[in-house]
Amino acid sequence: MSLHTPTIIATRESRLALWQAEHVRDALTARFGLAVELLGMTTRGDQILDRALSKVGGKGLFVKELETALEEGRAHLAVHSLKDVPMDLPAGFVLAAVWEREDPRDAFVSSRYASLDELPQGAVVGTSSLRRVTQLMARRPDLQIEPLRGNLDTRLRKLDEGGFDAIVLAAAGLMRLGLAERIRCRFEPAQMIPAAGQGALGIEVREDAAALRELLRQTIHVPTFLAAHAERAVSRALGGSCSMPLAAHATWQGSRLSLVAALGDSVDVKRPLLHTTVQAEIDMAVDSEPEARALGERAAQALQAAGAGHYLPAATP
Repeated sequence: MSLHTPTIIATRESRLALWQAEHVRDALTARFGLAVELLGMTTRGDQILDRALSKVGGKGLFVKELETALEEGRAHLAVHSLKDVPMDLPAGFVLAAVWEREDPRDAFVSSRYASLDELPQGAVVGTSSLRRVTQLMARRPDLQIEPLRGNLDTRLRKLDEGGFDAIVLAAAGLMRLGLAERIRCRFEPAQMIPAAGQGALGIEVREDAAALRELLRQTIHVPTFLAAHAERAVSRALGGSCSMPLAAHATWQGSRLSLVAALGDSVDVKRPLLHTTVQAEIDMAVDSEPEARALGERAAQALQAAGAGHYLPAATP
């Protein structure tokens, strides 16, 4: 990469996306002396706010325009929240790096209540994540779960305007924007298993960008990289999509990676008794990307053995 020709980062224009792109820009400049500029873009996922992502094309709507910019040469890399990156990238694109994970947990945010347990019967909780819906309803089937779309600031504003008793967000986004004080409590993974890749940043480039891929390879945070690949492999093995309420979270115990995964039943969000889950936990020594993927595939097989096959048809768009 040239130190004089600007390296262009394609990014969404939300405050969180810009923070993440600026974080990558500053790190690349400090470490490699690169001149880096941002190309802000509005994606289809940002424009469609009146329908659930699972109904209009999934989280890939947040990355398609950025990939077009890469394909056309208007940008060299794209920075994503890894949990928003589809499990299978289009031909010609690769995930060149995964950076160190921020807190991967989900956050309970409320103006009036300190925790999920404090919510009164029938309280309105906002989230558009099917993964969160199924886990919330498994714990509190009396709650009224309502869809909540928009960027992080929009979601907080809707809470503050009284539209919800509480909302559930990724803790990482709140922390990155200096909004940790909005978090009333954090769900431990045993209470609500995070999404695959939650809290990590992923950097996508064209597959043929050999020099840039080699440079970015030096920035990989290996523990996060391997954990995220294990988590994402669960979804890939199950044919994962945005319409699948799947959770997967890996943690290190020495040289062994422990992966817990759960698949919820999203047959009917208006009938809480259907919100059950199957869960599996697998651990093994992991020292490479193929081993991480193998761990995720083993977890997917364990979910299948536990009955996930009965859930999958309902999760298929």
